[in-house]
Amino acid sequence: MTDDTDAGKEHGKGRGKGWRIAIAACVGLWLIQNGSTDHTPPVPTAAEAFAAGPHQHTDAAADPLPASAPVRVRIPEIGVDAPVMRLGLAPDGSLEVPPSGNPDIAGWYKDGTPPGAKGTAIVVGHVDNADGPAVFYALGALKKGHRVEVDRRDGRTAVFTIDAIEVYENEDFPDRKVYGPADRAELRVITCGGAFDKKTGYQGNVVAYAHLIGVR
Repeated sequence: MTDDTDAGKEHGKGRGKGWRIAIAACVGLWLIQNGSTDHTPPVPTAAEAFAAGPHQHTDAAADPLPASAPVRVRIPEIGVDAPVMRLGLAPDGSLEVPPSGNPDIAGWYKDGTPPGAKGTAIVVGHVDNADGPAVFYALGALKKGHRVEVDRRDGRTAVFTIDAIEVYENEDFPDRKVYGPADRAELRVITCGGAFDKKTGYQGNVVAYAHLIGVR
């Protein structure tokens, strides 16, 4: 993990680079090796998309925090409680991903915004691996108003509320919408999803959009 000074220096570096999110190892080995798609991950419903309107009881945004690296992410409604590792960019410009052999770890784009600071923070994780479901398998089951908690290196916990959960096919991934700059503290949690093909795997990504509502 980085320290708070490093996080502050890195804060904002990712803006304007034109890199796009690409979750690697989206082949769904667990499904393919069992010859079945009966247990595919949950898919967000239309009611949880931005087009359906805001959550009825949307919480006001909290003031952004100083930059500090994340160390753990929790999403109580889907049983996520996982450490967070730092991720950079691969040679092709795509975002690195956590090692597929460790299904219970998430990753943060270390050259971008730390969760809780002003801007758009990116946290990613696998949906599954060859052995079964991984950390963000149930991401598509989230609903507007659910909480995401991020423990930070400075000892604070940034609390976010879900604004929307959407799924995008790879060829239609809205780069700017997902990881463009924000005037408040926002978070994107991303994993593989969408349609599934036994030959090529998952055809897209599930993205949970959230904003900071408090700190403890």
